[in-house]
Amino acid sequence: MEVGKCPVWEKTKGQGFYTVPMALKGETASGVIRQSSNVKLLKNTLSNRQRAGLPALALSMMLAACGSAPVDEFANISPDKLYADAKEEAADGNYETAIKRLEKVEARASGTILAQQAQIDLAYAYYKTGEKAQALAKLERFIRLHPTSPALDYAYYLQGLINFNDDLGLFGRIASQDLAERDQQASRDAYESFKQLTERFPSSKYAADARLRMNHVVNSLAAGEVHVARYYLRRGAYVAAANRAQQAVKEYQRSPAVEEALYIMAQSYDKMNLEPLRDDALRVLKQSFPNSAYLDKDGVSTAAKKPWWQLW
Repeated sequence: MEVGKCPVWEKTKGQGFYTVPMALKGETASGVIRQSSNVKLLKNTLSNRQRAGLPALALSMMLAACGSAPVDEFANISPDKLYADAKEEAADGNYETAIKRLEKVEARASGTILAQQAQIDLAYAYYKTGEKAQALAKLERFIRLHPTSPALDYAYYLQGLINFNDDLGLFGRIASQDLAERDQQASRDAYESFKQLTERFPSSKYAADARLRMNHVVNSLAAGEVHVARYYLRRGAYVAAANRAQQAVKEYQRSPAVEEALYIMAQSYDKMNLEPLRDDALRVLKQSFPNSAYLDKDGVSTAAKKPWWQLW
């Protein structure tokens, strides 16, 4: 049966009953014949009053089927009009309302530039309403299906921005935790999106901001490695601490986090009685950061202060 249409009811010849046509029930002709025979037997067992009420019952069922059909509130509105209305709603901050209209535009104008623009705007609206997963899925699909779109640079930028702004939540803000103290996958994903943008569209109006954010992401990734190394050091896992700190020094040489990484290396090697390696780490720390807070007046590394919220 088509959605939104009422069923067609047929009156059996010579009988006072209404039956559903065979095409709607999806049955064979023999099945309908058997049902007609059963109806005749049923008729003989009913009183005149009961038989008189059957057509009314069938009619009420038909009306109920009609009333349950879904109503499209945007049925008579063109895609262009829907898109214009969606932009107005989004400009007023009504992203939930804008999403409903943009989804209709995407479906009705499929294969057009308007549909592509609706997809981009949908991703942004999802992002603004906190639906990060839906926003990223929409952008990933857009990038895959429209590799030559003039909006591809913005798609990469928005993809990176969504991952870049993935924060630590309420407790993280209250405790003044750094973004490095979270799962670094979002930062890596953001870096990759910004990298695609700057390499493929170096003249894009979003490229300059993307480069600044890439530098911030690199510092965040380096700080993330140092955060793990610091944890291992305080737990007494000196080999693991030295390895993670050394990795930060090698991969993020220009990051400010390298200063603490060298300190952790020196401390870890000292605990393991590896004096030559300890002295090498201290030498590099003194040369690179002569005024480091991790060095005392004699050039010896000192213990770093812990944030107030850390218990280990």
